[in-house]
Amino acid sequence: MTPHDPPTADWLRKHRAELRRFALNAVHPEGGFAWLDDTGSPELDHDVELWITCRMTHVFALGVLEGDDSCAAALDHGVAALRGRLRDERFGGWFAGVNRRGPTVADKEAYGHAFVVLAATSAVAAGHPDGEALLADALAVHDERFWRPADGLVVDNWNRDWTGLDPYRGVNANMHTVEALLACGDVTGDRARTERAAGIVERVVHGFAAGNDYRLPEHFSTEWEPLLDYNRDKPADKFRPYGVTIGHLLEWARLALNVRTALGESAPEWLLDDARALFDLAVREGWDVDGAEGFVYTTDFSGRPVVRDRLHWVVTEAIAAAWALHSATGDAVYERWYGEWWAHAQRHFLDGTGSWHHELDATNQPASTVWEGKPDVYHAYQAALLPELDSAVSFAGAARRLNA
Repeated sequence: MTPHDPPTADWLRKHRAELRRFALNAVHPEGGFAWLDDTGSPELDHDVELWITCRMTHVFALGVLEGDDSCAAALDHGVAALRGRLRDERFGGWFAGVNRRGPTVADKEAYGHAFVVLAATSAVAAGHPDGEALLADALAVHDERFWRPADGLVVDNWNRDWTGLDPYRGVNANMHTVEALLACGDVTGDRARTERAAGIVERVVHGFAAGNDYRLPEHFSTEWEPLLDYNRDKPADKFRPYGVTIGHLLEWARLALNVRTALGESAPEWLLDDARALFDLAVREGWDVDGAEGFVYTTDFSGRPVVRDRLHWVVTEAIAAAWALHSATGDAVYERWYGEWWAHAQRHFLDGTGSWHHELDATNQPASTVWEGKPDVYHAYQAALLPELDSAVSFAGAARRLNA
């Protein structure tokens, strides 16, 4: 591994400003945030999706916390959509997707609802007047509909009126629930939310991952038995790919360290040990394994690459995990990886538009096998913000403390 100078604080600050400007293109005139194409133009006929609106709202809240006045109206726009257009006034909760005729995906998805908690928490941190009401609503839905105390985990998908629950269980929704609950506990001081997040990490990381040589199963039965062949016939699925998702190993590693920071002196030693193990496996089996630099999207459970396309969010999570591990340990190897992966991103993913290519093929050329367009700035924004934050439990909480 050749050392690379990491980007300067000034470069990161300018890059975040570029990402915010790019994201402003997504403001949808009918409410929420639009899907952006490869040029950054909004696809106004595309569904307005809950998870994108929440992620954009979160980013604009962080922009407000950084003092960018141009983000205030966009934050208002996002909060209004979550209290209006995307909210199911009849049955409660939030639609996964809407268009001008109404809901297009009326299911109530734990994945999207986790992001409602995150967006609402970030709005609270940014001082939005409707943030607390939105957060109270989101937490009530989380507690009543998705949280299962007996499992210590959330369920995945309900139908619109909450009468039918999908038997599928998965850890992706639980991962983003950890992120949201950590932020909520950090911003509001509600320790119970932090402890709930810590319990999910223990079940998933110290249980499912550590019990399978850290090759984390993603998909489970209703009884939380792993379904190792799930989506073998659709290995490049956006949200439920077959096998081991390399980027999630890195994301769980960072979240374990966030929990460790939140728990302070009471944090168990395994949080750091497991974060290291997840990171090491992701590097060993995901990075530079097929003749070209970059992270593969997925592997099978023996560590062989399955989907070789390189997704932008994976390298952003690698960058963030490397920084978090270096901050936690002082080990120079993580600092070197941090510089290496930023250099890789600058060579291949940053395209001069203010955003990133969302997908490259196995030779690092732009592709769209898994993703089309550039709908998401959240992963890149967080990777560019983390190095400025001290003792981060959550982005919103740490950013609020930094700019207090």
